[in-house]
Amino acid sequence: MLQNSYELLCALKKSGYLKSDRDPLWWPESLTYKVLFGAILTQQSKWERVEHSLTNLEKAGITSIESLAEAKLENIITAIKPSGFYNTKARRLKELSAQIVDEFGDFEIFQKEVGREWLLNQKGIGMESADSILCYGCGRDVFVVDSYTGRLLDAFGYRFENYEAIQEWMTAGLEEYRGDIEELYGAAIDRNRLYARYHGKIVEFAKDAIRGKRVDLTALRPFID
Repeated sequence: MLQNSYELLCALKKSGYLKSDRDPLWWPESLTYKVLFGAILTQQSKWERVEHSLTNLEKAGITSIESLAEAKLENIITAIKPSGFYNTKARRLKELSAQIVDEFGDFEIFQKEVGREWLLNQKGIGMESADSILCYGCGRDVFVVDSYTGRLLDAFGYRFENYEAIQEWMTAGLEEYRGDIEELYGAAIDRNRLYARYHGKIVEFAKDAIRGKRVDLTALRPFID
């Protein structure tokens, strides 16, 4: 029986996750404006399609928050078509970029000063997107919860009322076993990197283990008492 989030972390790590080594924080090109774009583009879309859209934006000369805010809407729409829902996402990206420029000046100041409530007040940004931006884009100590997290915990018999309850359960176990985590990693690891890579482990495992409604826990069972 899984007791806490530390046990799940150990099981994921010992079973070989993370498998990818694309970025120290797992999300590609973390701590850049591309996280902000990706957090919106990935909604109801596969990451491979998002990467295609990000490449298209770059080819179109949209390589910053400022350039996206100034870009013509039709050019944004054309670039992000691979991600789907491109009309809505293009408007939201443009509006968000304009808001950031108006209120923060540039992405670097945004990274330092933006708060969760500000993000949640923007169109198209829910709790998962806001926390993804804070964790991967701004380097904050925020644990990202997604549908995979809920489904994985559900498979172990855990039921939660809402997003915040899952987030609290995940972080509580990590805080309780902080010393053991450093032993697990063989070195000190700051919370931002720990949270970022743990979320990445869950996503990678879920993509391997979830088929339809079924969650295959076979790979994790040997590492959980």
